[in-house]
Amino acid sequence: MSPTEPVRFLTGITTTGTPHLGNYVGALRPAVEASRRPGTENFYFLADYHALIKCDEPARVQRSTLEIAACWLAIGLDPEQVFFYRQSDIREITELTWLLTCVTGKGLLNRAHAYKAQVDKNAAAAVDPDSEVTAGLFMYPVLMAADILMFKAHKIPVGRDQVQHIEMARDIASSFNHLYGEHLVLPEAAIDDSVALLPGTDGRKMSKSYDNVIALFAPREQLRRQIAGIVTDSSAPGEPKRVEGSALFQIYEAFASREDTDKLRHAYADGISWADAKQMLFEHIDGEIGPMRERYDALVGNPAEIERILLRGADKARALAAPLMAELKDAVGLRNLASQAKAAKKKSAKAALPSFKQYRESDGLHYFKLVDAGGRLLAQSAGFASPQEAGRAVAQLKQGELAVGPALQLAGGVSREDLESAIAALLNA
Repeated sequence: MSPTEPVRFLTGITTTGTPHLGNYVGALRPAVEASRRPGTENFYFLADYHALIKCDEPARVQRSTLEIAACWLAIGLDPEQVFFYRQSDIREITELTWLLTCVTGKGLLNRAHAYKAQVDKNAAAAVDPDSEVTAGLFMYPVLMAADILMFKAHKIPVGRDQVQHIEMARDIASSFNHLYGEHLVLPEAAIDDSVALLPGTDGRKMSKSYDNVIALFAPREQLRRQIAGIVTDSSAPGEPKRVEGSALFQIYEAFASREDTDKLRHAYADGISWADAKQMLFEHIDGEIGPMRERYDALVGNPAEIERILLRGADKARALAAPLMAELKDAVGLRNLASQAKAAKKKSAKAALPSFKQYRESDGLHYFKLVDAGGRLLAQSAGFASPQEAGRAVAQLKQGELAVGPALQLAGGVSREDLESAIAALLNA
């Protein structure tokens, strides 16, 4: 990435439900704020293909797509300033998924958390290990990698429990690049530990599976009732209350200023009643969410407008996806047959250049070497545990980040200048 190139961030939400207050605080609000940062390009998509892995209710997927899109727009996402699209409208994503499938080892997918969790669940229940394991569940890390790699995203905002997905996308991209050339960007996880994890009404993490959520755009009185249902201890009005472990206080902290949070902290010490504390929380949440609620209701009531916005976003995204897909198909040999002579000419020209050779020795380690156009050895690597590690070292060498040393030895009679000239010839070809 050049110093002037914008950093690309990519975020997706699976369309299997309606966002709640925890989603807003933990993902939606910080993502919209991040979309306004200078020097960035931001991609936001509705992951409706991913929804099919765990939901077989068509009406629910459709309704969730509408509601999540309306949430993004209501809280301030500007579709003119970002790439905002529905995953299934980008047909290149499914094409890329297949190309990536063909370079992804089964062993890598065996280690995916969701797949392992289902296998462990089956083992605990003493049923077939593959019970309820669809090919979609097993392969979804590849689809996720395609989502990311399709747009050459640099940074993927995730929680710590989602880092494995980004590491797998990096491994898959490395495998593809090793076989077909440096076409794909290796993404990095962007972990923001300052983002709040909101507790639910029962004190556990806010989650639909716990039935403890506070709806994001519920009517005002429903919001009041859900806040009133937050579990508290039995301390009476006038008795000091503990901030530590108080779900009510944690939720308040996510919406209030530092000054207002300190006021509630003192009110806890002074014995504020739980009813008054819940009223304070309601007023802060409704003060922030209320103005967005009207916009949300208007959008949900006009699905044709959301459809127009999503299709326009898809056109914008496909302007990037289609050229890359054409490049990748050409790289793997899915080409116009009339271009065969041109490809042969290109291969002949490439043969006159220095080249990297990767191979595996009998010791089980993976090596690479750099040879000149005539086949003379210029540099030889030490052994690496995997082809991906060897490929990353090659990439580092091309970028000038791998110096001659224990991991890389010059051949006899070869100078550093010879090595640098060979790499420059490759980069300028």
